[in-house]
Amino acid sequence: MIHNKKIAFYGAGAMAEAIISGIVKSELIPSTNILAINRSNKDRLTYLEEIYHIQTSQNLQDLQSATIIFLAMKPKDVHKALLPLQQFLHNDALIISVAAGISCAQIEQACQKQVAVIRSMPNTSATLGLSATGIARGMYASDTHVQTAKTLLQTIGIVEEVEEDQLHVITGLSGSGPAYFYYVVEAMEVAAIQLGLPENLAHDFAVQTILGSASMLKETQKPAPLLRKEVTSPNGTTEAGIRTLDEYHVKEAIQQCVKNATKRSIELGK
Repeated sequence: MIHNKKIAFYGAGAMAEAIISGIVKSELIPSTNILAINRSNKDRLTYLEEIYHIQTSQNLQDLQSATIIFLAMKPKDVHKALLPLQQFLHNDALIISVAAGISCAQIEQACQKQVAVIRSMPNTSATLGLSATGIARGMYASDTHVQTAKTLLQTIGIVEEVEEDQLHVITGLSGSGPAYFYYVVEAMEVAAIQLGLPENLAHDFAVQTILGSASMLKETQKPAPLLRKEVTSPNGTTEAGIRTLDEYHVKEAIQQCVKNATKRSIELGK
């Protein structure tokens, strides 16, 4: 039963907060069974304690009481953070990592134990419960461990298990993906303002347009090419816009964008 589990977050940044918020709101686990550890920022811990009514600590020894540990620090800090963690890990502990590019094998080796590891790649939409999260299991993770990780991470959005190598693609697609859409909205807003629309209207209309488009993709289950064709009348305004995108090779640029982000994820894992 997850309800009785003790969960610790080793790292207390934005992603840790998003997951804590999702778990607390879902009432999967009592907030008093959640612990956040940050060794350098007491004010951050005080904030999390006041907002979510969880337990906090700056003492790694308190991890001994946890059966599920989220590694929620920056990728560059993972190896250094795992060294002192070894002595506090139970053999039956489950580690769920949200550190981009750090493999299950790297975590297993650093822990020097046959510990169950689930590697995950959420995105920043987790703060609204709208993340698209990919997960992959390590050598010692069972189906039960995978289901536990899914249940916890589903509090912040959709979750799918993939092969670990595919997490690099998930990173390039949905991990970094929100920034691509923000980039497009930024460009649309600038164009609308240059054409005389007030800044607030340019923002509101661009946001509502992308929100409606996402909802159409999800609710109708129609593929993107079909929806695009349904919007595009012959010799109409949309066709003029799409023709411009084709002239500037925007489709190829976006494809290369995802590929380069995927490549960088692979490089970070080496």
